[in-house]
Amino acid sequence: MNHFEPSQLAPILQKLQSQGKKVVFTNGVFDLLHLGHVTYLQEARKQGDLLVVALNSDASVRRIKGPLKPLLPLEERAEMLLALSCVDYTTFFEEDNPYNVIKTLQPDVLIKGGDWAIDKIIGGDLVVARGGRVANIPVVEGRSTTNLIQMVVERYGKK
Repeated sequence: MNHFEPSQLAPILQKLQSQGKKVVFTNGVFDLLHLGHVTYLQEARKQGDLLVVALNSDASVRRIKGPLKPLLPLEERAEMLLALSCVDYTTFFEEDNPYNVIKTLQPDVLIKGGDWAIDKIIGGDLVVARGGRVANIPVVEGRSTTNLIQMVVERYGKK
């Protein structure tokens, strides 16, 4: 499995970059994988030679999204992402934002969803300072983990 601690992944990426590979980075929770996630990750992968996805740790997700999330633990979320052909590596971060993991991994391209203004993307300053690029990808409307949870509750919660 290509799921690594950031400190383990950094030298792997440095070696690939020294061979001319362009590393694309994105991050998120990726709980209950859905079409919006898959489309987003496929588009992100097209921005370079390999895609690294950094996942919020379970504790980080709880701090940001509340005690009921994540529904799936970090290891399962990582395994599901790695099953997608567009995802090359996964890692994780304990903090509430990915700034330190971006600093450690030094990606060439930083991607977030279209709901993030480019100048507000955390870590963008680090990537641009290295000569890299920051971009956002449009979100697939109506596709979200929150919508999935709501649909399940509406359909099955009354039984």
